[in-house]
Amino acid sequence: MKYTIIGLLALSLFGCSLSVSQPPVAKQTKNLFDNDSDGVINQRDHCPKTPIDAVVNNDGCPTYVDRSEENKIHVLFANDSAEIPESYMQNINKMSEFLVKYPKMHIELKGYASPVGNAAYNIALSKRRASVIRQALINNGITPSRIKTIGFGDSDPVAAYDIEESNTLSRRVVAQVVGSQENVVKEWTVYTVREN
Repeated sequence: MKYTIIGLLALSLFGCSLSVSQPPVAKQTKNLFDNDSDGVINQRDHCPKTPIDAVVNNDGCPTYVDRSEENKIHVLFANDSAEIPESYMQNINKMSEFLVKYPKMHIELKGYASPVGNAAYNIALSKRRASVIRQALINNGITPSRIKTIGFGDSDPVAAYDIEESNTLSRRVVAQVVGSQENVVKEWTVYTVREN
């Protein structure tokens, strides 16, 4: 009995083949490579160099969201003056930062005067007021070709409670700029850092 068990064991060990047949090779029918290393396989990649962390659509293109914001300049001047009051420099500096952030944007500075004195003089004064704001923006690094100035003189006084207040509010330079750019929507990962 002892020899029978040993014999059976020996037969079972030596009766088995030690070679294993190769598994079948799957034939790849689609191009699953990523030649531009942007995380999107060639088969789906219709937009090369997609940012790595971008949310992509079925064509492998990043998803964009429009972001726009607005900035204004509103500077009041003293009577018969084209000197920028110090209190408005922060407003001008903010516009400079805004124009740096949106380098394709242009600005049109509109100068005005109060309806006191000669109309021709007021047009020249309103142009000087717009020009000093332009120069302040240029001093902050904005390209001169991006800034246009117009002097309207006393043609558009600001309505107010009384004449004195109207004249004060009419001595101004104003501008409004809307900046817009497309931003790539990014996927959240455990490595994502919140932007401020």
